[in-house]
Amino acid sequence: MEHRLHQPVMPEQVARYLQPRPGGIYIDLTLGLGGHAEVILDRSSPDGHLLGIDRDAEALEHASRRLSSFGDRFRALHGSFSELPDLMAGVGLTRVDGVLADLGVSSLQLDSERRGFSLMKAGPLDMRMDAKAGAPLAEKLAGMDTLELAGALARLGEVSHARKIAGRILAALHAGKLKDTLDLARVSAEGPRRGKIHPATRVFMALRMLVNREIEELTTLLDRLPDPLQPGGRVVFIAFHSLEDRLIKKRLAELTGKCSCPPGLPECRCGARRRITLLTRRVARPNDEEIAANPRSRSARLRAAERLAA
Repeated sequence: MEHRLHQPVMPEQVARYLQPRPGGIYIDLTLGLGGHAEVILDRSSPDGHLLGIDRDAEALEHASRRLSSFGDRFRALHGSFSELPDLMAGVGLTRVDGVLADLGVSSLQLDSERRGFSLMKAGPLDMRMDAKAGAPLAEKLAGMDTLELAGALARLGEVSHARKIAGRILAALHAGKLKDTLDLARVSAEGPRRGKIHPATRVFMALRMLVNREIEELTTLLDRLPDPLQPGGRVVFIAFHSLEDRLIKKRLAELTGKCSCPPGLPECRCGARRRITLLTRRVARPNDEEIAANPRSRSARLRAAERLAA
């Protein structure tokens, strides 16, 4: 089956900001089906190397087949953002020339009803990126009350009427009427469908992020920057969610030396110092041509930075 991730989001911008070069060492933290990894390996030919990391074992298998022609220039590892130091140490890496993180859910996950990510196909209430780790969605929901679920929907999905929707979801669950993702989409929908956007889209996004602890994983990665990078090394983020993009923007601003102390203090006490330079003064977005060819790219926001010399 041909997946849409054969059209990686913003590939030319990724290559422009990451600047893969021969002999360089790169990490793709969200390997998916290997679309960005293929671009990086092509541009770093003949002797650049890439470590591809993903929580999804199925994605690793697909990507490894796709990238097999690159031989030992490519290596795949199962893991998450929070495990990055251990994963790097395990393959003898201390610092690299570039890191890419393309956040969100992959086409492989969205297109397979078995994973429970799609609101258009009947699937299990699961949504785990790593099918062998953590609690599936049904179990997660069973342990939550209305206020807790409403808070997650509002924070992670910016869902309107979050408390009302949370109440409907949990009532259906406890009544045995929440059997699959189609039931969840029906119960979650608030108001009529407008255009191509299903009214339950934000609910599904929030629940997926909750199950996979996506904000916690991203925050851990951001807190470690710029440690994984060589001086002159670059990091590129692609976010599809305003909360993720705000966290990335804020952390990159801190690393440029911007003081985060409360106004009015006589001197800086946060220890701000300039450790990176921003490569994207404003967020980069896909052009109209790419959005037409790959509609899933429409909400993509790219930010990039370069580590300064120590």
